[in-house]
Amino acid sequence: MESVIQTLALAALPVIFAITLHEAAHGYAARHFGDPTAWQAGRISLNPLRHIDLFGTILLPVGILVLSFGSLLFGYAKPVPVNFNRLRRPKQDMFWVAAAGPAANLVMALFWAGLLKLAWEMPTHLYTLPLSEMSKIGISINLVLMVLNLLPLPPLDGGRIAVSLLPMAQARLLARVEPFGFPILILLLFTGILKSILWPVVELMTRLIQTLFQLY
Repeated sequence: MESVIQTLALAALPVIFAITLHEAAHGYAARHFGDPTAWQAGRISLNPLRHIDLFGTILLPVGILVLSFGSLLFGYAKPVPVNFNRLRRPKQDMFWVAAAGPAANLVMALFWAGLLKLAWEMPTHLYTLPLSEMSKIGISINLVLMVLNLLPLPPLDGGRIAVSLLPMAQARLLARVEPFGFPILILLLFTGILKSILWPVVELMTRLIQTLFQLY
């Protein structure tokens, strides 16, 4: 139990920013492409408090982390409101709005990798180990969220990207899956199928980042 509490303490900052900045990126992209809905709602902000969902950002990640004895982490923030009909080119611009979230997670994974490299290169001090462990969690959670959100299942970002790229008839069929997307995702999560899908890609991305930053 003590190790779970330590993991929670180290994971708090990386998890909150991974989830909330993901949502903020959607809002920035939507505003750029013509939809000010998120901006008008005050959701284009780097302030995590504007994006935290009590259940999805706090209770769900903590519960899953405790139940999995520190081996699994999953959560979400309040979705940023996007009115795709207000985009200048709704179907085409949907791609960029949806892709902004995973792209933000990739940037954050690279940031934490740089911080980990810095922690290893600096003289050892009191915060070397906590900073290293926090950075490792930051890399991991951002890569997991990036890969998870790229799954072609609405309402995940990958589903919206697929809807944007598919011909109209197929896009409409896929869009109809959206009401069932989250229950399907939870089912895949607790049956272990989701992990078997995500983990090979996450491990590949982790190795690429380790190589890029020479984290050996």
